[in-house]
Amino acid sequence: MLSKGRLPATTVCLKFNSMKNLIYLTTIITLLVSCKPKESEKDTAMLEVQKPLVLKEALSGKFLMGTALNARQINGYNPEELEVVKSNFNSIVAENCMKSERLVPEKGKYDWSTADKFVEFGEQNGMVVHGHTLIWHSQTPRWFFKDDAGNEIDKEELTKRMQEHIATVVTRYKGRIKSWDVVNEAVLDDGSLRESKFYKLLGEDFIKIAFEAAHEADPDAELYYNDYSTSIPEKRDGIVRMIKNLQDQGVPIHGVGMQGHVGMDYPELKEFEKTIEAFSDLGLKVAVTEFDITVLPSPWKNQGAEVSANFDYEDRMNPYPEKLPDSVNNAFNARCLDFFKLFLKHEDKLDKVTMWGVNDGNSWRNNWPVGGRTDYPLLFDRQNKPKGVVDSIVLLAKK
Repeated sequence: MLSKGRLPATTVCLKFNSMKNLIYLTTIITLLVSCKPKESEKDTAMLEVQKPLVLKEALSGKFLMGTALNARQINGYNPEELEVVKSNFNSIVAENCMKSERLVPEKGKYDWSTADKFVEFGEQNGMVVHGHTLIWHSQTPRWFFKDDAGNEIDKEELTKRMQEHIATVVTRYKGRIKSWDVVNEAVLDDGSLRESKFYKLLGEDFIKIAFEAAHEADPDAELYYNDYSTSIPEKRDGIVRMIKNLQDQGVPIHGVGMQGHVGMDYPELKEFEKTIEAFSDLGLKVAVTEFDITVLPSPWKNQGAEVSANFDYEDRMNPYPEKLPDSVNNAFNARCLDFFKLFLKHEDKLDKVTMWGVNDGNSWRNNWPVGGRTDYPLLFDRQNKPKGVVDSIVLLAKK
């Protein structure tokens, strides 16, 4: 018999086991709850996974996003600017170091130091490298047109020097530079050919000679003609005539670059669009090159980028020396976005869009056509921070 108030041994064992199991289960639940991440931790983890796209990623499959590098950047003096380049751009062009004046300031004495570093930077970071420029009336060394006695050379000698220079430069980077601006700014705003020293000695044939020499040096390179103010109808028509003439002669030309040195009220977007379409109709690749938007007043009606034009400094021509007002900044963002809407509309025609500089502080616009001004023409500010329009471009591209 069992004593009053006592439970059978089996019942005590069952109760004991149940309590043990309950304690064990409670412990597991407690551990699971304590391991569960807090909502803020989950949100942070999600943000880390879903990082916002940068320019080159957002525009991938549409067109290359490029920028120009100056000598200080190429030589490693501005590493924070190079980080902006690595993050946002997949194509680069040299602002000055590959122009003949810099490459060969003295006859027969080439200085490859900066140009080599430029190409190596592109290769190390998986970027498309564009060469700028082989033949240009500006920034060509004086010796190029003179003999040893200081007299002007004849057409045969100029032809030889052009061919030798192009062969020397293009051959050095054969297979490493994908595309070249072979001839730069040979057409005036009225559509006629510029009477440069090249033209005066060789006539229009200097363009043909340059393209044929570049093609011989690297048959796989894409060869471009590059010019500014291509939205001016007369200039656009002149460039089209020139290119058709080259094509009729079987001259190897693969693309045309539309320099994008624009302002807040010029050119009209419809004229810019007509130029994209006109150049594409030639069966060529089209690139928007040297893109920047000045927010400063122009001292003359010319809307181009003639580097020889310079004007004296006046305070009224430098209205934002310290900071850009919000109203102007918003207007800049809207203007820039309008252009990128146009670029995306014609992404099937555009090979690349290239900014002429990394940030506002190193833009040539600060010193042209009036020296000592403060301009705000690029996608990144002087602290290398993206402007509001960058996010807008990314969102637009994702749509």
